[in-house]
This record gives sequence, structure tokens and C-alpha cells, in this order.
Amino acid sequence: MAAKSSQTMTIPTDAELVQAPADLWRHCLSYLTPMAFSCAIQLGIPTAIHRLGGAASLPDLVTALSLPPSKAPFLSRLLRLLSTTGVLASNEAGIYRLVPLSYLLVDGVRIDGDASQMALVLAVTSRHYMEAAMGLADWFKKDIAPPVPSPFEEVHGAALFEESMAVLDPECDKLFNEALAAHDHMGIGTILRECHGLFSGLQSLTDCCGGDGTTVRSIVKAYPHIKCDVLDLPKVVDKAPSDGLVNYVAGDMFHSIPPAQAVMLKLVLHFWGDEDCINILAQCKKAIPSREAGGKVIIIDIVVDSSSGQMFETQLLMDMAMMVYTRGRQRDENEWSSIFAKAGFSDYKIVKKLGARGVIEVYP
Repeated sequence: MAAKSSQTMTIPTDAELVQAPADLWRHCLSYLTPMAFSCAIQLGIPTAIHRLGGAASLPDLVTALSLPPSKAPFLSRLLRLLSTTGVLASNEAGIYRLVPLSYLLVDGVRIDGDASQMALVLAVTSRHYMEAAMGLADWFKKDIAPPVPSPFEEVHGAALFEESMAVLDPECDKLFNEALAAHDHMGIGTILRECHGLFSGLQSLTDCCGGDGTTVRSIVKAYPHIKCDVLDLPKVVDKAPSDGLVNYVAGDMFHSIPPAQAVMLKLVLHFWGDEDCINILAQCKKAIPSREAGGKVIIIDIVVDSSSGQMFETQLLMDMAMMVYTRGRQRDENEWSSIFAKAGFSDYKIVKKLGARGVIEVYP
């Protein structure tokens, strides 16, 4: 028989009992926030505000979006939630404006060279993603021998960004890959401005899983002397543009990485478990020269940090996303340090933390 606990539950105060249901409702209904977010993108609200000069009233938006006038009161309620949650800004006169977040959702407009993030929102609010999260409790209860599939794989019998997903739903697979590309290429402009010594002095760079080369194109523009290779799977490289600015190499980072003074892994390792990360990093170490010759691995990824305020919640949500949709995870500094050591590296330095992400140099 289990030992009886000597602790008793503290009876909530009246003030706490008033607050608790409100918190309960907020947590239970918070899924409606991303649904409203997705609805705004599908209706084209950020794009309409942008085309109206950056500010719009409710009647302006009803007209611009070609909505039935009878839906105006309902649109008002949607806009009120979007404004309250920080997707839009509004004033007492009922004028809605874009904020930095919603600028990322304007169709056809690139902010600091980055593509619109609309596909990312539509992907994570899609039926496939939602159903994977709904299967989380059943997934926990199953005793499955390693390697443990993600809840996404368990529910759909397919893995993100693999051929099985293209077979399951080609249209969604296309959306998911667009979302991945938008997510992966986001932020390189800020990194170039804020981390001045990261690429200076380099003569060559290999970008692992660099996709169509959008990220390294920005690097080459800032540092024309750097010879840049993009390593990715043949199905990706076959579709890459061939303009001579970037050299594309079809291959697999688990087996071989083109030699360079530095290897970059931008938003790659969080998709993989620790053992896979160690294997990838070991291949990186083979591809670079000694530290004295300038050899290093550049990692741009989340560094979970409980002291990072509101960013900490974002980091934990991203970790849950990796758990539900992939076999990867987000890592704190101690966990990063551990896999660097196991892969044979001698030292590392967190160059800078930018938002939820960190920029790390790892030395052989």
C-alpha cells in the first residue's frame, strides 16, 4: 500500500477561485488563437491592410476582402482577438494596423530578404498537425521499442519532409516544405548585422541542408570572397537555381560533408535526436581544418534558457512541437555542450542569443 502523504492541499482563497476558472478557460480555448491567426491569413487580412496603406477600418476590410456585409460584426470580433493577442494593432477609432509580426504575413513582401511566413502558420494549424497533437495521450501509453516514432508518424503513418508524406497528401507535403523553407531562411539578415565576426575571415563555407541556397546567398552578398557550398538531398538540389553564386552538392550529411573552413547547421539539429546529432557533428568535424586554421562549425538553433523571460515559453512550445511532429528536440546549453563533447569537439562559444535562437561556434 502506498504511504499516505502527510501533506494536505491548501484550500484556494476566494480570489484564487475566481482566477482559476478564467485561467482554465484561457488554456482550454487558447487553440482558437492560432485558428483565428490561420483564418486571418486565409482571408488575406495582413495583405489587405498593407495594400490599403498600412491602416484600415472595419468597412475598409470588408470591402477589400470582398466579404458579405452581414459578416462585418463577426469580422470585428475576429479583429478584436487578433489585436488583443498582438497579431495586429488597433486604436479606439477602430483602425487596424500591421505590427512586426503581421508584416511577416503579407503576401509578396519580403522583410529583410525573408520570405513571407504564411506557409508556416498554415502548416502548424493544418489538420495533420492538429491530429498528431490530439493523439499525444495515446502515444504516451504505448510501449514502443526504440527508435520511438513521433506522434505525427504514429497517427498518420508518414514522416514530415519524407516521401511517405508526399504519398499521403501531396498538397500538404508541398505546404509543409514551403513552411520549412520559410522557417529555415528566416533571420540571416539580423545574424549578419549582429554577429560581425561570425563569417569574417572565412574563405569557404558548407551549408548543410541549405535548401535552395537562400541563406548562403545573403552571406555571399555580404562576403563575396567566401566560397559557399550547399549540401542537401538530391531531390532538393535538383530543383535549386543554377546562377553560379552558390555551388550545390547532392549528398547526405550523415555520410559525407564537402570540406570547408566552416560548416553551418542552421535550424537543422533540432530535428534530430542526440545520437543522430552526434553523428552529424562527427561528419562536420571531418570536413573542417583545425581550430588554428580557422576551422569551426556554426550552429544556429534554439538554446533553451529558463532566464530568457517570455522567450522561454516559446522555446518550450518549440520543444513540444519537435516532440509531437519529429524525433528531435530543443536543447539547453548543458545538453548542447554534451553532444559537442561526444562528437569530439574541444570547445564552443555562444556568440549571441537572438530572440529564441542562439548562434554557436563549435571548435575542433
